[in-house]
Amino acid sequence: MKNYMKLMGAALAVATLAFTIPSPSYKVGDETKDFNLKNIDGKMVSLNDYKDAKGFIIIFTCNHCPFSKAYEQRIVALDKKYASVGYPVIAINSNDSATNPEDSYGKMIENAKEKGFTFPYLYDESQNIAKQYGALKTPHVYILKKNKNGNKVEYTGAIDDNSEDASLVKVKYVENAVDELIAGKALTTKETKAIGCGVKYRK
Repeated sequence: MKNYMKLMGAALAVATLAFTIPSPSYKVGDETKDFNLKNIDGKMVSLNDYKDAKGFIIIFTCNHCPFSKAYEQRIVALDKKYASVGYPVIAINSNDSATNPEDSYGKMIENAKEKGFTFPYLYDESQNIAKQYGALKTPHVYILKKNKNGNKVEYTGAIDDNSEDASLVKVKYVENAVDELIAGKALTTKETKAIGCGVKYRK
């Protein structure tokens, strides 16, 4: 546990260092463009494939980051809870695998199998989608709601209020937001600060 906490501390220190902020980036209320990325099963996936979806829980994550690892089973739980009611999880890894070999496509396949991922885990090799969204952290969440024009950003930020220990979570930002969307209510919280390792963009 001590070693894990040291890793978390080191990752947080790295995450707070200066990095280039992607531009443009989606904000709450923006309409998003579709994408077409390779899944861990080798098939290409786009949001347009999900004809019956009401929206999406888009999560930028990766293999190596301690924060991402701490959230893996919570992300699986989100997909199991909401995919069947129209809000599936779509996970995307955009990290530069040249400088972070643990985030390579091959390692993504291994990690998803080991951790029992129930959702698509897509490889954004070009990093264009992360830049398009403005993803800064792993994990970084964007909740989209489908409409006649495409998909609109309804929430962006963190999954919940405790990035280290799921048992200590007091506020489940993503669950609250999706529950409110399903109920047709206005979101109580539309934006929070994503906490995690910085997305590893190529220089």
